[in-house]
Amino acid sequence: MNRRTFLVSLAGLGLAAATPRLVLAVEGGAGIQAVTAITQVFGNGQRLTALALDYGTEIETAALSPDAFAVVDRTVTRVYANTTADLSTEGGNGRFVIVELSPKDAAAPTYIQVKRDIVHKKAEASVVQAKAVKTVAGDEIAANDTPVTNTAQKNLIVDEFKPLVYTDPATGKTLAYNLFIPRDYDPSNRYPLVNFMHDAGVTSTEVDRTLVQGLGAVIWADPAEQLKRPCFVVAPQFPEQFVNDQSDESPYLDLVVGLVNSVVAEYSIDPNRLYTTGQSGGGMLSIAINIKYPDLFAASFLVACQWAPELCKPLATDKMWVVVSAGDVKAYPGQNAIMQVLEAEGAKVSRAEWNGRATPADLSAAAAELEKTGGTPILYAHFATGTVHPEGQEDSPGANHVNTWRIAYEIGHIRDWLFRQVKV
Repeated sequence: MNRRTFLVSLAGLGLAAATPRLVLAVEGGAGIQAVTAITQVFGNGQRLTALALDYGTEIETAALSPDAFAVVDRTVTRVYANTTADLSTEGGNGRFVIVELSPKDAAAPTYIQVKRDIVHKKAEASVVQAKAVKTVAGDEIAANDTPVTNTAQKNLIVDEFKPLVYTDPATGKTLAYNLFIPRDYDPSNRYPLVNFMHDAGVTSTEVDRTLVQGLGAVIWADPAEQLKRPCFVVAPQFPEQFVNDQSDESPYLDLVVGLVNSVVAEYSIDPNRLYTTGQSGGGMLSIAINIKYPDLFAASFLVACQWAPELCKPLATDKMWVVVSAGDVKAYPGQNAIMQVLEAEGAKVSRAEWNGRATPADLSAAAAELEKTGGTPILYAHFATGTVHPEGQEDSPGANHVNTWRIAYEIGHIRDWLFRQVKV
């Protein structure tokens, strides 16, 4: 007697109601219908962190367990059902099963940078349903050892940026950029705007490189951040070298200014709450813009960057927060020299040394303390030598440079500080 005949016999005895019907994955199309890979961006780049399995029928979330699914070369950390193909803190009965994966897995990164070599690959993974899954209707979808690979990719936050191109009306020059518009944008309100500029390492014609490299652009559009302070985010993508170590004026300087002004003109944006931030070359270009256009930005957040100190005298009246690593052979001595020039011009600077291995919460508390005790328009913090790497990893000048921004953009209080600055 096979299982189907056995169930029919139970039904004749009035016992079938107490026994869940086992639905084979091949029967009536039961089982995983489609898989979507979900990515998130961290300080060290974009990673595949979950799979959304569409079953086409409601799944009982309480009956799910992490060992019900296996993903090739990945560690399953949480499993739950949901009504949409999205991450959730709790989950609930729905047609999608969300399989969360460890972002620490070696196979997790989709953005990989080794020195000057960068690989930005599609998010791909294969999943197997290793145990039966229970539906809300009371049926069980049998295990199936056939791997199912995702055919779609969902990039959290990144997909909400619009890829656009700015054309300068006077010169005809163009610049690709990414624009985030607040989710509940209301033209009757006035919004702040953050301009983020990437480093030379992601110079590319691929417009979203600046979004997937790290948190510099996407952190401002994070749903939790937007709840506290809705804002526009502009993230230019430079197709070629846009700044140099000789502190020459960039051919893209005026183009970026035109881009920012065009977005301000098109949307309901407060011109007194425009902010610029950038890492390495992007921070350098921010400095150059502040020198040439001192009335454009209300404040700046500068990360792992430097500029010719003698050119920086006009910045003495600026509001800025600077973060570097003491192991950075260019940015650290460069910013030390800039601060000396600014202080000679009458600027007040508050300084601090931080442990780069501290948690984001602890670093945020340290930033709050620096602002409170310093009380100056210019705040300058550096990570102590050897603390920007996980323990046991080799410390090198280049890695110091990169790891500075992997840490800096997670410091919540600096973001809070930036948005409190208003142009007089």
